[in-house]
Amino acid sequence: MFVKPEAAPAHFSGTDLSGPHLFSGPYALGTVSAPGQDAFPALVRRAGSVVDLRRALGDAGLTMLGVMEDWARLSVVFAELADRPSGGDPLVSEFRVHAPIAPRQVLQSGANYRRHVIDLHVAHRDGSDGLSEEEARAEAARIMDRRAAEDLPYVFMGLPSAITGPFDDVVLPAWADKPDWELELAAVIGRPAYRVPVERALEHVAGYTIANDLTDRATVFRRDMPQIGTDWLRSKNAPGFTPLGPWIVPARSIPTPDDLRVTLKLNGEAMQDESTQDMIFSVARLVSYISETVRLMPGDLVLTGSPAGNGMHWGRLLRDGDVMDASITGLGAQRTRCVAEVPA
Repeated sequence: MFVKPEAAPAHFSGTDLSGPHLFSGPYALGTVSAPGQDAFPALVRRAGSVVDLRRALGDAGLTMLGVMEDWARLSVVFAELADRPSGGDPLVSEFRVHAPIAPRQVLQSGANYRRHVIDLHVAHRDGSDGLSEEEARAEAARIMDRRAAEDLPYVFMGLPSAITGPFDDVVLPAWADKPDWELELAAVIGRPAYRVPVERALEHVAGYTIANDLTDRATVFRRDMPQIGTDWLRSKNAPGFTPLGPWIVPARSIPTPDDLRVTLKLNGEAMQDESTQDMIFSVARLVSYISETVRLMPGDLVLTGSPAGNGMHWGRLLRDGDVMDASITGLGAQRTRCVAEVPA
């Protein structure tokens, strides 16, 4: 939860969402609320002033999902709103910032960062191949190159109920023995997409946001039925396991989504720091591939995978009191504190 700096708890001290450096372009979109009032979709200007889109568009029931459903028309209106003098518009520091959107569908890509997958390949080999670590890394790199050229992305589904705000506390369930972080670039769909070619895929993306796809490593694989593979329901979809936002930044302000810096710090120490250039499958290829099977709808999220530097890599998983600071170039920053679940 974001509150005014003078009332902020210690782990949010100094957080300033109104700085012009925190997102690219003249404006971003978010969902905010004033104390004791309902949340509403907002346009946030680069200088930090907030436009209530319900009032600006004359629609008292408008949500961010509704905005995405009318994205082609409203994106033009928003550009005009961003250029208007702010006048007496309130500042974003006066509001709580929620997850920017409640999507219908969440599609998630796994094993999509080259260095990360190479690290996993080397870490989990049994040595029977007789290769040195250097040779094993070279072999894994060749596999990744071949995968990028010839294979298909690995995509699974997440639950919207796992989404929480970019400054909300994250409750670590008592049953989660190995909770881990996975910072990811997320694309927000702005036009229905079904069987779209790679060359046209980005035309269906309204904007981008930040997602931290938390995972309990202890429950990724079913111990009772290992032959059925991964259990993403159990390991990834606890309430609050997907901090999202703070903003949806329009795609026109992020011309190169495949060249953004993804950075996660744990208690101030950098754990993940990688460029989206390391993705095996680009945003366009992911959207196109998913659309071959799924009818993507406005507001849907496509999470693009997490780079190297997860907790398993460092041998340090999430604990009560940990604070994660996450940022992606041009998209802003989120800060979440981990809180251990208190058994009933």
